[in-house]
Amino acid sequence: MKVGLVQLCSGITVSENIAETSRLIRAAAADGAALVATPEMTHLVQKHKEDLLSKISPQDKEPAVRAFADLAKELEIDLLIGSMALKEGEKIANRAFHFTPDGVIKACYDKIHLFDAQVSDTESYRESSTYTAGEGPVMTAVGQTKIGLSICYDLRFPALYRYYAQEGAEIVTIPAAFTVPTGRAHWDILLRARAIESGSYVLAAAQGGAHEDGRRTWGRSKVIDPWGEIVAELDHDRPGHVVAEIDLSQVSKARKRIPAWADTRPF
Repeated sequence: MKVGLVQLCSGITVSENIAETSRLIRAAAADGAALVATPEMTHLVQKHKEDLLSKISPQDKEPAVRAFADLAKELEIDLLIGSMALKEGEKIANRAFHFTPDGVIKACYDKIHLFDAQVSDTESYRESSTYTAGEGPVMTAVGQTKIGLSICYDLRFPALYRYYAQEGAEIVTIPAAFTVPTGRAHWDILLRARAIESGSYVLAAAQGGAHEDGRRTWGRSKVIDPWGEIVAELDHDRPGHVVAEIDLSQVSKARKRIPAWADTRPF
């Protein structure tokens, strides 16, 4: 299976983000990717709650949802939009989407673990004051290949990926907008650990660079195999895309060699 990752530096204008994301998705598809994944907050990066609320819509009225459904159909690809911010009553959902080559929403996943952290002396986040947490894991599939969905901070909770492995997922997606301090220290290590622990391919598309809302994100999008080896990456924080051929037979080989993922004991 040929997969593609899109790396973005999304700004505060939805239409511009849709256009830039679409350009890079087209580039990945032109390079042969049948499955393309994008980062967390693909269509808008805006840390100020009131400004965010003024620019987003409920799912059925969000123009980015329609645009990406149409693009998946036009290109005849499976498109995993890492996440978009959508109005859910008084709060906001951080929601991932799987669009099929027919332009249909096959699956949605809301980020379970919300990022409430003080990452440095000057940088702190409290997503729980803005976002509604998802209720549980969600799996989707491309043909017979099962895929477990997650978003960013979920990466730090290995039980989620063990669950996906035990349910037969061969690929897990970890779209992100990692901060620079946590990205530099933990991004590569945690991604490789989740791949090794679950014996799965990891598709980790990331936001990177200096955003219009003032934040900086780490980038370094990666495809990692079930043995923890980096198959392909963008080793920088600039927008771009990367395409890789993945061999799904490596999943069963890795799981047979080290079957730790199959142990159902809590400790």
